[in-house]
Amino acid sequence: MPDPDVLIVGAGPSGAVTAKRLAESGFKVMVLEQGDWPDYTRARSAHPDYELTSGHYWAWDPNVRGGPGDYPIDESESDIIALMWNGVGGGTVVFAAHWQRSMPSDFCVRTLDGVGDDWPLSYEELEPYYVRVERDWGVSGLANDTAFPPGEGPPMLPVPLAPMGRRVARAHNELGWHWWPAPNAIATRAYGALNPCVQRATCLWGCADGAKASVDRTYWPVNVRNGVELVTRARVRRLLVRAGGLVKGVEYLDADGGEHVQRAPVTILCANGIGTPRLLLLSGDNGGLANSSGLVGKRLMLHPFGTVTGLFDDELDSWQGVWGQHIHSLEFYETDESRGFVRGAKWGLQPTGGPLSMTRPYPWGAENAIWGEGFHRELRRRLGHSAMWGIIAEDLPEESNLVSIDPAASDEYGIPGAKVVYTNSENSQRMMAFHQERAKESLLAAGAYDVIVAPFIEATGWHILGTCVMGDDPASSVLDRWGRTHDIPNLYVFDGSTWPTSSGMNPTATIAAMALRFTEHLIEERRDQRQPG
Repeated sequence: MPDPDVLIVGAGPSGAVTAKRLAESGFKVMVLEQGDWPDYTRARSAHPDYELTSGHYWAWDPNVRGGPGDYPIDESESDIIALMWNGVGGGTVVFAAHWQRSMPSDFCVRTLDGVGDDWPLSYEELEPYYVRVERDWGVSGLANDTAFPPGEGPPMLPVPLAPMGRRVARAHNELGWHWWPAPNAIATRAYGALNPCVQRATCLWGCADGAKASVDRTYWPVNVRNGVELVTRARVRRLLVRAGGLVKGVEYLDADGGEHVQRAPVTILCANGIGTPRLLLLSGDNGGLANSSGLVGKRLMLHPFGTVTGLFDDELDSWQGVWGQHIHSLEFYETDESRGFVRGAKWGLQPTGGPLSMTRPYPWGAENAIWGEGFHRELRRRLGHSAMWGIIAEDLPEESNLVSIDPAASDEYGIPGAKVVYTNSENSQRMMAFHQERAKESLLAAGAYDVIVAPFIEATGWHILGTCVMGDDPASSVLDRWGRTHDIPNLYVFDGSTWPTSSGMNPTATIAAMALRFTEHLIEERRDQRQPG
């Protein structure tokens, strides 16, 4: 079989978007995914026992899940546990489906606040790509959020606010604070391959109802019909380099341990902010591949996350709905130097889950466990009577936060795992303390009689960013503004590791929009070029 024009490693959101656009433009595309398709017959979301049966197959932590696509991650020196789904769909299989564009200020934090680095593009440049991917994904929301520049909104109306959303929205009106019906990658009506949401609030454990826009549902059936060759259970061991310094392809192992070499003129890594630097560091010489800057794996950002949960006398039905956001608030997002920190955080109002969720560190915090005496009383207080603000704190890039190779632990094929080193900064700590105090005010104004605060919940590292940063200067970045490595002209990275700074937003919208932008440029660049053999 002839070699593909483009080889993509990873079938998550960036790999799916990239493969679709390349195939539409006539490129022969192969995608290697180390995991498998999600098995929704194992999703018990329509049954009362779903919380009991969700903790293994649907576990967010790959060290707990131990699935066929997982590799060991040493997090003994990390304040946050990295969470991911290694399989077709990537993290979108188990994400809460919060869909947030980055703010205009997120692209120029060096200019505005003197921290991090400016992105080599602006919100205005990325905005048309946001619009296009929102149509493909099936995003629900409402246009003209007052915190953003005016423009086209998502293709579907937002999810219902529900009793808790209406209570908190009224409180914000009285306080004079921003709120908006929050956008989610969740269908509120039949849309393409998606069914309308039936509001079971089980989004984080695989959506058995087919309403959540994970890319295994929205993109991959289309990609396969368009001729994309998707190879699952293909564990890439290293990238191969030919004389002259170009990447000639990859070496990978199939599900039976058989060794393969796959060649291609162009290789694109879409393996997430841990998997991509891991693969680069496993390739090339001792310093890794595409690493003349020394920054591969460095400047890891994991979005510190905390919650503030209000308890209410009246029934809020907060065990159902969507686990996505009902409303969001960006009232305190921008820097105010009088607060003692720079940058800001996003608040998303969410349900708190079923009975077992009342006992878990997320969303309550480990110090708020209710097992033991008074268990039933506390369960009745929380279940259906609570509303949660989830707070994402912007994470500033620091070279001491990093991903490296862990030679002490290997996967079942003997490929070394990854080690994550990460510390919550003083800036993040001050930011979280401020925002949680304001979130308490919000819930008390909404009528809560008690408030439970959980700062920096450990198992919340869904957003893995910044380990192969893009920029215009090869000395201070790994990639150029189009996702191409400075060192190797036919090697690209299109996933969240490209981010110079983290913003305070859920990243999937920007990862998808950036992947589309990168791909459009790659198509234009190569359309009239002879591809090297």
